[in-house]
Amino acid sequence: MIDIKLIRENPERVRNGLRLRGASEDSLEHLFATEKERRSLIQQADELKSKRNILQEEINKADAGKRLKIIEETKAISIRIKEIDSLLAEKEESFSKIVLQLPNIPHSTVPPGKDSSSNKEIRSWGKKPEFSFKPKPHWELGETLKILDTRRATKIAGSRFSLFMGLGARLERGLINFMLDLHTKEHGYKEVSPPFLVNSETMTGTGQLPKFADDLFKCADTDYWLIPTAEVPLTNIHRDEILSAKDLPLLYTAYTPCFRKEAGTYGKESRGLIRQHQFDKVELVRLTKPEDSYNHLERLLLDAEEVLKRLNLHYRVVALCTGDLGFSASKTYDIEVWMPSLDAFMEISSCSNFEDFQARRCSMKYRPDGKAVEYLHTLNGSGLAIGRTVAAILENFQKEDGSIKIPEVLQPYIGESLIANCESRI
Repeated sequence: MIDIKLIRENPERVRNGLRLRGASEDSLEHLFATEKERRSLIQQADELKSKRNILQEEINKADAGKRLKIIEETKAISIRIKEIDSLLAEKEESFSKIVLQLPNIPHSTVPPGKDSSSNKEIRSWGKKPEFSFKPKPHWELGETLKILDTRRATKIAGSRFSLFMGLGARLERGLINFMLDLHTKEHGYKEVSPPFLVNSETMTGTGQLPKFADDLFKCADTDYWLIPTAEVPLTNIHRDEILSAKDLPLLYTAYTPCFRKEAGTYGKESRGLIRQHQFDKVELVRLTKPEDSYNHLERLLLDAEEVLKRLNLHYRVVALCTGDLGFSASKTYDIEVWMPSLDAFMEISSCSNFEDFQARRCSMKYRPDGKAVEYLHTLNGSGLAIGRTVAAILENFQKEDGSIKIPEVLQPYIGESLIANCESRI
């Protein structure tokens, strides 16, 4: 949530920031007109309350005849204050709804642009694999190797679901354990096993609600939502709390399934494991002091990159432009892994600094030594998306005979060095 004080005291920064996010002039005018009306009502109420206080002091000093007149005037002012307070409550509710729909203001270092074509490549690592044969897409490899069964998954649940079978399931589990071990043992994160169902207040805290309700799965006749990412429960762990400065930074990681409607058509990305209604992910969350948050963004990015380096997968890092930023983010880096079937890079992680946007919605603060409480900053990144990592491994490490070489770092987790067609279907 954008700081209301910023809207009031630095309207041009808010205007310019929201314009970069694609806000229309009509929506901006509505925002500032509502804020002006809200402030006017507050000022009117404050002036009348001050006047009423003065009159109440005069009542005891006045003679009988004048006292009655002052009492009547005080009653009239009280009635007007009540009317204004009622109008103010309506205006506050309207203003809150508007502010909750507003995206975060982009950081000054975010490249301007309307869409992904304006994103800026920061760096790349590794090399594209070279094949002496035409490489196959991961869904075809998985079906042939009998480690991926989309046909039966569709029978069980519908489109955009998958069944990992045999070594496929072991590969998925091995990746989860490898990532959690790396982040907890080497990167300093505390592992958490959070709920996969959360309430509306939790979803609102991280910015999924109210704007993106149609993209989420909700349990009928309840206030439970299936999480779209572990960012949601992890960030809300300290909602409505005031932390000590010595507690920060807090680093959390979690494996969870993630649930998203993924409405729309995505061409080749709709095949296989790229866009699923249910997928697994290891998430990274950092809660930091404001002055440290951009250093933490760079460290968060390196933590996610390290997974791909250990797996020896070619990737690049891209800074998202203003028009491609997620709703709550102030700055985002995407990590994109090379996918031979697409002959292109594909996003496998997003690492974002939300500054105090989520903290305001969650009422998460900390107390600097000897100073007034402040909102902390929140960051999160995928470390990584499991299904897409499986897809990248299958495609990048395929051999001409259709078998898959398992990255060396995963072999202790899986107990195999090769995935070959050696299993039968159910």
